[in-house]
Amino acid sequence: MIKKLMLALGITTMSLAATACNTVQGFGEDIESVGETGEDVID
Repeated sequence: MIKKLMLALGITTMSLAATACNTVQGFGEDIESVGETGEDVID
């Protein structure tokens, strides 16, 4: 019973961590896009 609970908790934690990494990466790309657009407007 405890092994199954720990396995479920581990899988959930790994899934959330993977989702967070994708979110941070997407956020970084959005910020980069805004910066490039700003540079284009200034030029």
